[in-house]
Amino acid sequence: MRTKQVNLLITLVAVALFSFSCFCIYRITQTNNRLINCRNHILEFKENMLHLRNKTEKNSQEMMKVLNRIKYEITKRENLSGNLVAQKADILNKNETVSNTFEDLKFFFPHIRKEGRIYPDVIIGKGKTGVSFALGISTVNRGNYSYLKQTLTSVVSRMTLSEEKDSVVIVSVADSNEDYLHSVVKMITRKFKRQVRSGSLEVISIPAFLYSSMLNAKHLAEASQKLASWRIKQVLDFCILMLYAQPKAKYYLQLEDDIIAKEMYFTKITDFVGNISSNNWFFIEFSMLGFIGKLFRSEDLTHFVRFFLMFYKEKPIDWLLNDIFQVKVCDTGEDLGNCIKRNKQIRIRYKPSLFQHVGIHSSFPGKEQYEKKI
Repeated sequence: MRTKQVNLLITLVAVALFSFSCFCIYRITQTNNRLINCRNHILEFKENMLHLRNKTEKNSQEMMKVLNRIKYEITKRENLSGNLVAQKADILNKNETVSNTFEDLKFFFPHIRKEGRIYPDVIIGKGKTGVSFALGISTVNRGNYSYLKQTLTSVVSRMTLSEEKDSVVIVSVADSNEDYLHSVVKMITRKFKRQVRSGSLEVISIPAFLYSSMLNAKHLAEASQKLASWRIKQVLDFCILMLYAQPKAKYYLQLEDDIIAKEMYFTKITDFVGNISSNNWFFIEFSMLGFIGKLFRSEDLTHFVRFFLMFYKEKPIDWLLNDIFQVKVCDTGEDLGNCIKRNKQIRIRYKPSLFQHVGIHSSFPGKEQYEKKI
């Protein structure tokens, strides 16, 4: 009986030991599986980190390329800006009166009073001065239509070499579209190489900040407001061009970018001005249309510009030209007949016109004009 009890106890102990062994083996297997999974996760994490590092290095290399490119462009722009500033400073040193004249703009436009020196950007030019005639052409982008190349070709090709030497043609790009500015510069540097090299042809660009808040005509309907803003800007374009040209020459001739100069126009202008017996003329009209072909003494330009700027929001510039005559020449209460008679003596008109208007598509978007004879 005792022996059976001992055997039963041994059996129970053996069963317990077997069960414990099985449990231990199960736990060890489960642990191993966890270890294997953990190891796999570690390997996967390591692989991801290696991939991320390689990607980071690649991105870093690309970033360095981009940064180097940006640095190159900044340096390039700084050099270009430095050249323009140096060129501008050189011109200003020669023509301090120009700087003082441009400072007058701050009187009329408070928003630019905090600016430094007011002066157009000289894109192409050698600071040519001391000539008899400065010819000003203001140009803006007309979309798919451009007459500037045709205009310049007629203007410069119909001068003799001596006339070209005694003049400077100034193209003022009065448009904030940089692509248009670049296209004008590209066209001029390719087509008119000799004139550019000699300094007889210049290109300037008007800084956009000069127009800020000047072009508002909010009291008008939208369509009328756009037309009024276009006319206002046109007055400002002409004024800035006049101020820039003033110290360069004895006379200033206003042209536009959609005209053709007739054969020997420059010779005829020079002879006509030289043969005028009286020096008491106000301005000379070599065209009857708008503001085209108007010749001024450069010394008088400041007075004209100041008058235009006082009323630049009120009327187009050719209308203001009539008004300044009335203000300066006609006395209050004077008989109209006497005023008209004196008008003919000091507002001289040359016939026939020396310039043909060819631009059908106006600089005002969507407007077409067919008036040719001037």
